[in-house]
Amino acid sequence: MSDLEAGYILAVWALPYIGAALSLALGRLEKIRDYVAVLFLFLSALSSTLVLKDFLATGESFHLSYPWIPSVGIDLSMRIDGLSAVMGFVVAWLCFLIGFYSLKYMEGDPGLTRYWFFFDFFTGSMLLLVLAGDLITMFIGWEGTGLASYALIGHWYTDEEERWVGDPGRTALGIPMYFTPSHSGVRAIVFTRLGDVGMIAGIATIYALTGSFSLEVLAENPSLWVNPLLAKGALLIFLISFSLGAMAKSAQFPFHEWLVTAMTGPTSVSALIHAATMVKAGVYFMLRFVPIFYAASVAIAAASPVFHQYFVFMAYIGAFTAFLMATQALVARELKLILAFSTASQLGYMFLGAGAAGLLHEVAEGFFATFSHLVSHAVFKAALFLAAGAVIHAVESRFMDDAGGLARYMRLTFLSMLLAALSLSGVPPFMGFWSKDSVLEVAHTAGLLLPYALGVVTAALTAFYSIRFVALTFLREESE
Repeated sequence: MSDLEAGYILAVWALPYIGAALSLALGRLEKIRDYVAVLFLFLSALSSTLVLKDFLATGESFHLSYPWIPSVGIDLSMRIDGLSAVMGFVVAWLCFLIGFYSLKYMEGDPGLTRYWFFFDFFTGSMLLLVLAGDLITMFIGWEGTGLASYALIGHWYTDEEERWVGDPGRTALGIPMYFTPSHSGVRAIVFTRLGDVGMIAGIATIYALTGSFSLEVLAENPSLWVNPLLAKGALLIFLISFSLGAMAKSAQFPFHEWLVTAMTGPTSVSALIHAATMVKAGVYFMLRFVPIFYAASVAIAAASPVFHQYFVFMAYIGAFTAFLMATQALVARELKLILAFSTASQLGYMFLGAGAAGLLHEVAEGFFATFSHLVSHAVFKAALFLAAGAVIHAVESRFMDDAGGLARYMRLTFLSMLLAALSLSGVPPFMGFWSKDSVLEVAHTAGLLLPYALGVVTAALTAFYSIRFVALTFLREESE
C-alpha cells in the first residue's frame, strides 16, 4: 500500500473530525462556519471514492495499523475490503448530501455551531466504525455515533410543542405517548447504551481468550475463542450478548422505541440517523461478523448446534421487528413518524437476511441480499426524509392532516417522494424490489418459513402505508 492510499483511508474519517473542530473555531463567522463544515464532508466523500476506486482496481483487501497502546496490544487499525469500501462510500456521500441540504433547511437556527459540530463529529465516528480493523477502533466510532446522536436528536432542547413527536396529551395505560426533544435524546442514548453493555462484555471475553482485538485473529483462529466458550456452555450467551449492541443500535425488538421518538430532531438529523448511518451500524456489525461466525460454525458443526440456534434467533428477531413496526406505521398520523416505523421495519428485514445467511451453504448469498437492502434502503429512505422535511417546512406541521393537495404546488418533491415510496414498497423495477425479494428468498431457502411468511405480510403492509402517506400528503383534497 502506498503512502497516498494510506492517506486517503485516514482522510475518509479524519476530515469530518477536522470539520467539526473548525465549526467550533469559526462559530462567530456563520456563513463560513456552515460552508466549511459541509466542505470537509465533501472532501471526505471524495476520499471515500478514491479508496473504493483503489480497492476495485486491485480487488485485494488491505490493512492499515498504527500502534496506540502497545502494552495491551491496542492499535488504531483500518481494514479495507469490499464491505468497508462500499459502505464507507455510501455513508460519506449521503452524509455530505444531507449536510448540503442542511445549509438551507437549518438556515437561521440559533444552535447551528452545535449542530455542525455534532453533525461532522457523527460522520467521522460512523466512518471510523465502518473502516475499523479491530474491535477497539470500531467501539470508539460506535460510541462516538451514540454521543453525537444524543445531541442531534435533542438539538431543540428547549422543547417547544411543535418540536415534539406524538399527539400532545395522548396517553396509553396512563403512559404519555408524546415526547420532547430533550427526553428523546436521553431515551436514545440510554436504549443504545443498554445494548452496548453486552457488546463490551463480548469484546472483553474475546480479548481474554485470544489476547487480541484484531478482527483477523478472530476470523483466522476461531478455536481460540469458540472451544473454551463451548466447553463452558457459554457460547450462545456470548454470541447473543455480543450482538446486543447491534440489536439496540439498529432498533430491533425490544430496543426499538428509541428510534421512533428520535423524530424530535430536525428532519436533516432524521435523514442522517435513519438513512445510511447510525441505525445501519448494527446491520454493518452483523455483516462484519456473520461470515466469521459462519466459518466458526463450520469448524464445530459436528460438535454443537449453538451457531445454528444463534442465526435462527437473529432471523426471528428481525422478522418480528419488521412486522411489528409495519403495523404501527399503518395508523400513524405524523409523516416522519411513519418513516421512523418504516426504518425499524426495514432494519428487521436486514437482520432477517443476516440471520438467514448463516444458515445457508453459500453464506455469500445471504450476505449480498442483506447488504443490497442496506444500500437501497439508505438511498430511498434518505430521499423520503428530505422530501418530508420540505413538506413539513411548507405546511408548518408534522401531521399529515394539515397537508393535502401538495402535488400541484410541490411537483418535484411529490415526484421524489413517490419514486422513493415505490422503492420502499418493493415495486419493480425499483431497487427496493430486488433487494427485499433477495432477503425473502434467502429466508425461504434457509427454511425459515415463519419469518419468511412474516416478511411477505410485512411487504404488503409496507406497500399499503407507503401509498397511504403519499396519497394523504399530496393527492387528497387540500386541508383548510
